[in-house]
Amino acid sequence: MEWEAIPVFPLLELPEAPNLPGPILEVPQADLPSYRPLVVPPNMLKPPPGVPKVKTPNGNQSNQQSKPKTTLTKPYVPPEAQIITVPFTDIEVPMPTNTIMTTAATTAFISVAATLLGQSLFKYLVMLFKPIIKQAWSKLQKKKGSPKTS
Repeated sequence: MEWEAIPVFPLLELPEAPNLPGPILEVPQADLPSYRPLVVPPNMLKPPPGVPKVKTPNGNQSNQQSKPKTTLTKPYVPPEAQIITVPFTDIEVPMPTNTIMTTAATTAFISVAATLLGQSLFKYLVMLFKPIIKQAWSKLQKKKGSPKTS
């Protein structure tokens, strides 16, 4: 097929885009917190009014109050607990007896195994019964005579 004349398509001229200046973005700046340390020479320190001065062993007077001696009380440890010393420290840690630890570990193992077994069994039963339930549903729909919906 030959053209008698070359087709002329309509021409749409768009106006020039206006020249807009580029956006000016300022670089964000943060005010960092700072402080000037307060330096007080020890000879200028004075106790608050009403605090008695205490003599120190080297003969100087001091405004420090004597701290009461506290004795650390150890928490109650049942007699069946084992005391284990942490290596390279002086820390002692009470541990349950072997019977209690064995019971706890066995219970944890059985609960995890039962959960994993139950999950696998449930997935297998769903895979097994899904076609049977679909087939029974389609038979019920045919007996009922209603249109099949999916």
